[in-house]
Amino acid sequence: MDWQQILIENWHVKLVCVTLIVAAWIDGKELRVPNWITFPMVLAGLLYSFAIGGWEGLGHGLIGMCVGLATLMPLYAVGGMGAGDVKLMAGVGAWLGPQVTWNAFLVSAVVGGGMALAMVLYRKAWNKHYGNAMLILSEMATVKDPRELSKIAADRKPHMLLLPYGIPICIGSIAYFLYAGMI
Repeated sequence: MDWQQILIENWHVKLVCVTLIVAAWIDGKELRVPNWITFPMVLAGLLYSFAIGGWEGLGHGLIGMCVGLATLMPLYAVGGMGAGDVKLMAGVGAWLGPQVTWNAFLVSAVVGGGMALAMVLYRKAWNKHYGNAMLILSEMATVKDPRELSKIAADRKPHMLLLPYGIPICIGSIAYFLYAGMI
């Protein structure tokens, strides 16, 4: 197989990977995934889905986008994640559909949990972060209004150890794509 064939085969998955890498790099530096990456990613993914499958393809892309949104929206709603991370996952869904997006999310969640644990252990701040986690879980069980939870989380955010979640999304998604033989 020549290089042209390698580049052309599953080019759309490779394009998603490059986008994820750029987003992770920016998130690692700036603690945000900018809209100039996420909005074009979602729109281009939906256009691609339509181009390859017509209205049925567009529906598949829209469902994938919604799965991507739904995976991280609960954490965003309570202030535990940035909107850029949510939109990045939606972009994966728009390009690759609901099943791939769900599986990429699951691997990303494991990677993110491992990274968060490593950050806490490295800083030797287990008790502090365990206490914060228990407080957050308690708030989620007792405060039923997501807007109030979001406000509480926003007040706490300056004192929290922040994980640029674009990095676990990138690592987890690409690891899943490799495992699934997509690249």
